[in-house]
Amino acid sequence: MTETVRASRPGGRTARVRSDVLAAVEAELAEHGYDGLTMDAVAVRSGVHRTTLYRRWKTVAGLLVDLLAAGADDAWEPADTGSLEGDLIAVNREVHAALTARPSVTQAVIAASFRTTEAAEALTRFWEDRYARTARVVERAVARGEIPADVDAQQLLLTATAPLYHQLVLLRQPMTRSAADHHARIAAASVR
Repeated sequence: MTETVRASRPGGRTARVRSDVLAAVEAELAEHGYDGLTMDAVAVRSGVHRTTLYRRWKTVAGLLVDLLAAGADDAWEPADTGSLEGDLIAVNREVHAALTARPSVTQAVIAASFRTTEAAEALTRFWEDRYARTARVVERAVARGEIPADVDAQQLLLTATAPLYHQLVLLRQPMTRSAADHHARIAAASVR
């Protein structure tokens, strides 16, 4: 008797279900906030039965945690424009677009992270991953000889992006894309 060996399929039904559910979570969260995020609404929007949601994710917080964890699964990398200033401008433009989108999933996720410990921890892991990936901007600039090797990548990235989060999220004031570009230029100039 021979055994049939099943090769795991990349993707498959499980991956499709997760993708559909997380897309629904993202949309529901952006449209209705954490308080309006329900298992029933996600089930309807995703086309996945609610018993599957409860079995796999258990709670709304579980859905949010998985949404944030999925960020580590993507292939995002910061743009390589050939210069530190250009790279920081590209990063700030992505942040600006994410924070000014209507509705903004990024702002909704930030707000939701204050609602549960699990979501807060998941968001922290997400940001740690993004800062680690974005450190490539500094590594490339060091390799090109644009900046000294001892530049603290996280501090530089905070210098570039913090004004966007402060103005758009905390103060809820508008910011133009050119203002976001300006903050990237200031950050780049600060380490030259």
